[in-house]
Amino acid sequence: MGTNNMDNSFYARGKVLNISKEGAVNDASGSTMFQDVTLEIQSGAEHGKVVNTEYSTAAASFERQKLHVGEQVVMAKTTDVRGDTYYVLDSFRLPVVGIFLLIFFVLAAFFGRGSGARAVLGLGVSLLVLMVFVVPRIFVGENPILICGLGAAMIAVISILLSHGIKLRSFVALGSTLIALVVAFVLSAIAVKLAALSGGGTEEAVFLQQSVANGLDLQGLLLGAMVIGTLGVLDDVTTAQVASVEEIHNANDRLTAKELYQRGISVGREHIASLVNTLALAYVGASFPIFLLFSMPDNPPLWVLLNTEQIMEEAVRALVGGGALILAVPISTVLAAYIFANRKVTKHNYD
Repeated sequence: MGTNNMDNSFYARGKVLNISKEGAVNDASGSTMFQDVTLEIQSGAEHGKVVNTEYSTAAASFERQKLHVGEQVVMAKTTDVRGDTYYVLDSFRLPVVGIFLLIFFVLAAFFGRGSGARAVLGLGVSLLVLMVFVVPRIFVGENPILICGLGAAMIAVISILLSHGIKLRSFVALGSTLIALVVAFVLSAIAVKLAALSGGGTEEAVFLQQSVANGLDLQGLLLGAMVIGTLGVLDDVTTAQVASVEEIHNANDRLTAKELYQRGISVGREHIASLVNTLALAYVGASFPIFLLFSMPDNPPLWVLLNTEQIMEEAVRALVGGGALILAVPISTVLAAYIFANRKVTKHNYD
């Protein structure tokens, strides 16, 4: 009996040259549609080679996922006693994403001017911190809570100071963000402990634990991910709130710290109201298929579904993150009110 091994070194772009046949196969697992396709390999060591293969997909999704002549795809191959067999893994989508990424950068730089351009640069550096510092250290077995916490702090420093400039407002926002990150970590740790979450609520987490030689602390990884996920919106909350307090102070520098806080928190309450709705809809949109599962007639009772670790992880992530973001409003308002009330008004630069 021959072996059948996926060649993990072979991934390439391919172009569909021809589709010679389409049809359906019915078996015990349901109906499957197939296409016999001719592909030209367009990257890697086999660039220019023309191969034939069969591409199949479920009949229900065939019209949306079937291949078309001229389409770019991602290819892989297996090798056994019969030779090489090529497979279509997926459509090649990176160029489309690249176009929209360029549009995003242009819009940020054009409408945000210098601040928008610096924000885009800060985003790039933040992703670099995750890929160069956080991910490699977790893979070699270092404490994911500590590494994610340090990574989040580094991202906060870089993104806020780079996006908003080296000025008092930025440092106040940074201090507020770091305090709120500590709050987020404490809330996350308490929630994960009380809800008995192991961190293995998703297939991806279990696969990672099985794939890494020394194993991963999935619970620690879940905690670290909650902190980093909170940071995504946290700096927006703190910088906006600190800016509001500073503008109030610039308009009337006779206001005391208490008066500044009262006026600033009034703005903050509006921020909280919109934040709650934004967070709720963002999480609903991200996990919308799960909501559809709730309405299926053959499922267990709703309370049983809600109690699963997969659902609980997302619920705790949303509630803890939302709680930390809400607390960031009074934290940043208090800190900004105290600092700006004791500072003389200087000419403000609206660049």
